[in-house]
Amino acid sequence: QVQLVESGGGLVQTGGSLRLSCAASGSIFSFRPMGWYRRAPGKQRELVASITTGGRTDYADSVKGRFTISRDNAKNMVYLQMNSLKPDDTAVYYCNAIPVVPSWGQGTQVTVSS
Repeated sequence: QVQLVESGGGLVQTGGSLRLSCAASGSIFSFRPMGWYRRAPGKQRELVASITTGGRTDYADSVKGRFTISRDNAKNMVYLQMNSLKPDDTAVYYCNAIPVVPSWGQGTQVTVSS
């Protein structure tokens, strides 16, 4: 059974930083690429960063150069370091596999004030 638990969100000012964490349980983590997704108000959920089991990363153009995804395979953890945050980054952030599994976590709210 897969369980995903996100944490680390909060309220920051433009230009600030946050580090999100995702604890993944179950076999999903060992064999699948993982990603951070976000859903902004009134928009569909989008993939913003991904990382393969071997550590290769990819980013959406909107966050490239500002966000860094990483994973700790020994701890079944995925992280998202977010720097130079903008109001457009305001969203609920989720982690999941690629492709996704139905068991979404509760997400963590990130709010960037202008």
